[in-house]
Amino acid sequence: MKILVALGGNAILKKGKSNFASMLTTIKKTSSILADLVADGNEIIITHGNGPQVGELSDKTNAPLDVCVAETQSQIGYLLQQQLSNELSKRKIKKQIVTVTTQVLVNKNDPAFKKPTKPIGLSKKRLVPSPIPIEIIEKDIIRKLFNKKMIVIASGGGGIPVVKDKGLKGVQAVIDKDIAAVLLGKIINAGVYLDLTDVDYVYLNYGKHDQKPLKKVKLKQIKKYFKQNQFPAGSMGPKIQAAIEFLEGGGRKVIITSIDKLKLALERKVGTEIVK
Repeated sequence: MKILVALGGNAILKKGKSNFASMLTTIKKTSSILADLVADGNEIIITHGNGPQVGELSDKTNAPLDVCVAETQSQIGYLLQQQLSNELSKRKIKKQIVTVTTQVLVNKNDPAFKKPTKPIGLSKKRLVPSPIPIEIIEKDIIRKLFNKKMIVIASGGGGIPVVKDKGLKGVQAVIDKDIAAVLLGKIINAGVYLDLTDVDYVYLNYGKHDQKPLKKVKLKQIKKYFKQNQFPAGSMGPKIQAAIEFLEGGGRKVIITSIDKLKLALERKVGTEIVK
């Protein structure tokens, strides 16, 4: 299968941790799980979050946000690339892995620039714009690399936000990783979208006394729940929006679960599975 894998922050760095050693330990574990996915004969393309890293870098350096996204793409991509290579070698699998510094086009007139909503930084009090992704600039090279049977890591952190203004120009914003992941999946015609987060299931009435895990749900039903505002914009909302767009764009199946439960989810024992 052609699988799009979106790694949430918990697959990169456990909550409550902020040091490099902890991040490396988590990425090693994640890479082992992904290597098993490859060993089963699947072709994968990987994207990942970078929330804690980009916020911390922005706080410490005061560098432009587009530059911070680029730096953290490289940092996390390098670690994933190296550790996944090591895990594949243990399984005697020869695969080239490449990280692509990825720019993602947004509309310079996107309303998000006038109404920042995305909290970043260690205090989470700083709000920045989160415009809608339109196109992955490096889509052709990503497709070529994937078609050569390479494992591609791309569009980390939603991609580096750029606009067209007498050429390409970086802007002060961050793009939602899950929404941008759908664009990545279209490049390779992915059939399955694995959104690996920090919960085992998507829940109805999350956090309430009557919360209920969703196990297998049809696209029509999940769209109904989405319109009922069951999934908050700041957490599960973008993931469900991405799932809907992925399936409506030609994908066959979306699985949302925690990285630790991926194997069980593929066996349909855990996780939320969304199908047409």
